[in-house]
Amino acid sequence: MQEFRSNGKILLTGEYAVLNGAKSLALPTKAGQVLKVSEGEKNIISWTSFDENDQIWFQSELKIDDGNFTIIDSPETANNPEIQNIQKRLQQILKAAFQKNPSIFQQTGYTIHTHLDFNRQWGLGTSSTLINNIAQWLNIDPYKLLHESFGGSGYDIAAAKSDLPITYQITENKPVSFTADFNPEFKENLFFVYLNRKQNSREAIAHYRNQPDKDLKSLTEKISGITEQIIQCDNLEEFKLLLKIHETLISKAINLPRIQNELFPDYPELIKSLGGWGGDFILATGTEQEKEYFRNKGYNTIFGYQELIK
Repeated sequence: MQEFRSNGKILLTGEYAVLNGAKSLALPTKAGQVLKVSEGEKNIISWTSFDENDQIWFQSELKIDDGNFTIIDSPETANNPEIQNIQKRLQQILKAAFQKNPSIFQQTGYTIHTHLDFNRQWGLGTSSTLINNIAQWLNIDPYKLLHESFGGSGYDIAAAKSDLPITYQITENKPVSFTADFNPEFKENLFFVYLNRKQNSREAIAHYRNQPDKDLKSLTEKISGITEQIIQCDNLEEFKLLLKIHETLISKAINLPRIQNELFPDYPELIKSLGGWGGDFILATGTEQEKEYFRNKGYNTIFGYQELIK
């Protein structure tokens, strides 16, 4: 049996602007996803996905047929639109992977198990960790596989491959990532709160791209500068100021209010959106007392910085 693992991700700076070349800061998470591959019935892929509680959340069989992956329907999945959508996405990934390494799908079949360390509703990278794991298995370029399946900037692939914070930037249409010396002394005053709703990344990207009158060059330069300043920042108050400026810039670019203004206007510390605005996690500054503020409002999934980030 072969086994592959990839890390989840948090994009601390550069959401949306990363698509246009802004230098961004990404943090790999301790939680990730494992892919286990063993030989199976010839010309068949038997796929089972387990959640963080080791419960099956997706199961399917596909027939390998010279680059086509035909879904073998079962009574449990035939009338389930959600499962059918996942099956179609899996077909798309495998077909793209086949085109880059067809030899591995010849002469045999596979039993494949995936295991998540985190709730797949959290937006920590269920898709990106899967793409990176499949790319490791097949020895193909994960960025190209991402491009031909889910799309996006690719920062989550870079985070999946790293055990340290990274800067990520698209230059001349190529992804460039470097290890970042980001280990804030004030990390005990940083925590992450799940907003009890999942954001659709593709919809968030489409919304950003549809906004008129964006000065992309200026936005890219400003966000890149803030990323550099945040990496060097050793003062919590300066860190909060930089994040507030970042929030204001992105708010204007996507024509949406800051999440702090929309949901938590009375919060005494600072809140920053992460990834697609309006869902998944936020970053908040504060202490245990501030964590109670969120619990009192029904937000009970809260992680300290060191609990979540590698």
